[in-house]
Amino acid sequence: MSKWLQDNMPKIVLAPSFIAVMIFVYGFIGWTAWVSLTRSRLMPRYELDSFIQYERLAASPRFETAMVNLFIFGSLFIIIAMVLGLLLAILLDQKIRTEGAIRTIYLYPMALSMIVTGTAWKWILNPGLGLEAMVRGWGFEEFRFDWLVDPDMAIYTIVIAAIWQSSGFVMALFLAGLRSVDGEIIKAAQVDGIPHWRVYTAIIIPSMAPIFLSAFIVLAHLAIKSFDLVIALTGGGPGYATDLPATYMYAMAFSRGDIGQAASSAMVMMLVVFAIVVPYLYSELRTKDG
Repeated sequence: MSKWLQDNMPKIVLAPSFIAVMIFVYGFIGWTAWVSLTRSRLMPRYELDSFIQYERLAASPRFETAMVNLFIFGSLFIIIAMVLGLLLAILLDQKIRTEGAIRTIYLYPMALSMIVTGTAWKWILNPGLGLEAMVRGWGFEEFRFDWLVDPDMAIYTIVIAAIWQSSGFVMALFLAGLRSVDGEIIKAAQVDGIPHWRVYTAIIIPSMAPIFLSAFIVLAHLAIKSFDLVIALTGGGPGYATDLPATYMYAMAFSRGDIGQAASSAMVMMLVVFAIVVPYLYSELRTKDG
């Protein structure tokens, strides 16, 4: 008996977690996929009815706005956060005297939740009491920065807040990559008279390709599932001008009582995540097999 326990103890310990994951993660993913193929409204219905919910989703102007916003937000957020994070990492890689303090300042936003970040930036960008009011108080009466209440510009306030929150994390990733580069290669390049900037662009940065890919995957995942930042900062407004798929799904499920639409939008979000993650996993596994 003791030998059997010794041989099977890892399986016994992991079994409850495995069962919980299978039920509460994959089981509910399967349930959501099933409901997305029914005519469910306020209450779930289990009679399959083709792709009626996806047809409604494709015809919804609000969901179209959410997908356009996801493209705008995701593109700007990922590109700017990666560029800013790389520049900050290169700055800190120069072994400056106050590196520890500066690194802490840059990383501090990551210690805050998205709700706190959204609330803080809502105050900062509020035309009546934030940046606009402060600058006008200095005597610049014509100054305007009312993006938060402008339907055409409000999505960019979410970009600003998300970059502030995440660029420090990207900096930490890139800084670790910069510090992992073999110093002998850099010294050899410097001996050959290669300019400092050229060492970074031709040697160091290309060698960090896996870190760039990892940063992209993490930021893309954050962008796709962004919910709390939008709720805290704009509430999806003005109107639904800053809706993202996650906020659309929440509104359909808990405000409109339309479970079918919520389920179908959730499946679309999952497919977008898969479209990003699966090629990454495939490339990683292929590299290891090679």
